[in-house]
Amino acid sequence: MNNSKFIWLVWLFYFIVFEVVVFFGLQYLLSGMGVDYQYQPENTVVPNWVKAVTFILLYILCLLFVVMMISNFVPGKHRNHLMRWVYLALIGMVVMLFLLFN
Repeated sequence: MNNSKFIWLVWLFYFIVFEVVVFFGLQYLLSGMGVDYQYQPENTVVPNWVKAVTFILLYILCLLFVVMMISNFVPGKHRNHLMRWVYLALIGMVVMLFLLFN
């Protein structure tokens, strides 16, 4: 196996572990927030908008914390590769929002 592919798979594993830990951690923290039977015709698009906004803010806070930690350990010439994972995490956040409310 090529060394660069191996390193990419290791970082993919770390990324998936980060996503799973953050999702289940935030799901546990936000489990008491909002009501499941809140759907009414006059509601907004998102029934539990406070829970959704809190999830988004806490997720971005976790993401920024991890990016700052990793960017301190990664050499400067490889920091632009880190943004690829950040964009992938932001796309994953949208998927997690759908999973959180289903």
